[in-house]
Amino acid sequence: MSAAEQSAAQRANAAMGTPLLDVDDLKVWFPVYGGVLRHKVGTVKAVDGVSFELRRGEVLGVVGESGSGKTTVGRAIMNLHKTMYPDVELGGRIFFRGKHGDADLNGLGRKQMVPHRSDVQMIFQDPFSSLNPRMTVAGIIEGPMKIHTDMSKAERAERVKDLLDRVGLQPQYAERYPHEFSGGQRQRIGIARALATRPQLIIADEPVSALDVSVQAQVINLMQELKVEFGLTYVFVAHDLSVVYHISDRIAVMYLGNVVEIGSADQVYKSPKHPYSRALLSAVPQPDPRSDTSGRVRLEGDIPTPLAKPSGCGFRTRCPIAKPSCAEAVPPLVDTGAGHEVACPYWTE
Repeated sequence: MSAAEQSAAQRANAAMGTPLLDVDDLKVWFPVYGGVLRHKVGTVKAVDGVSFELRRGEVLGVVGESGSGKTTVGRAIMNLHKTMYPDVELGGRIFFRGKHGDADLNGLGRKQMVPHRSDVQMIFQDPFSSLNPRMTVAGIIEGPMKIHTDMSKAERAERVKDLLDRVGLQPQYAERYPHEFSGGQRQRIGIARALATRPQLIIADEPVSALDVSVQAQVINLMQELKVEFGLTYVFVAHDLSVVYHISDRIAVMYLGNVVEIGSADQVYKSPKHPYSRALLSAVPQPDPRSDTSGRVRLEGDIPTPLAKPSGCGFRTRCPIAKPSCAEAVPPLVDTGAGHEVACPYWTE
């Protein structure tokens, strides 16, 4: 079987897998305070009604411009917002079917969330700030095991060495500190930490954006190998469509807090339907400088602030096919065939 056929078979198997996560009408709103008395003057609707399903063994890529809300979705699944921003307003449902039972993660307090922390882990964007500089590599990787497992000290030490070996680092590196490693090596340590509790779901928040291109390929290939070896499910957040297409089974495109298109990787990457998705694909650099760029979609203006979102479709202020009716209501996702959903009634134009 060729590599392409194996990839197609893996994607087909993932499509038939049991749903692990259901995100339904997720909202994450941050209040804005101002004035001498610090009263509420507005609301940043960072995520405003996002819904999707994630099957076991699947990789869902989430793409969009900075400020689209993709990282906020990842942190919401991890249930980090209440800890970071006590005044945050959360809505909707994040239904997770984990080893410790089914639960709506969006409605759990800190103590209620503890049993599920071992099932849902995160790889952070910046490998330089996500590792404690005062802790050794062994201490960093061992930390989650102390909280979520009943392993002995000797068992934890053995697992640390095993995980370092799995991510391509020497076991003797366990006694070193983060400043002694390169960016790619630090990200491998972060991956080892995420794997320490044998999670089912990993949220990868732009895990390669801070790395050199050659190192990006190494980390992406490592994540794909670990996915097969450990039976992992990923939510892969990134802004590089080429990277997302390489690793993902399905892709969700976000704009200003909403999902505007979702479908298989081939559907979204090779035949995008939403005008924003088409603009994103059009902006991907071409390796041939002599290639024809006359058909490239060029968006006018910047992404609006989520503090003052346009009425109706958030993309209408930059959309080349916008109509007056686009200002009336947020368009829902509509299946255009074979599970390819688009939030635009005029995509055929």
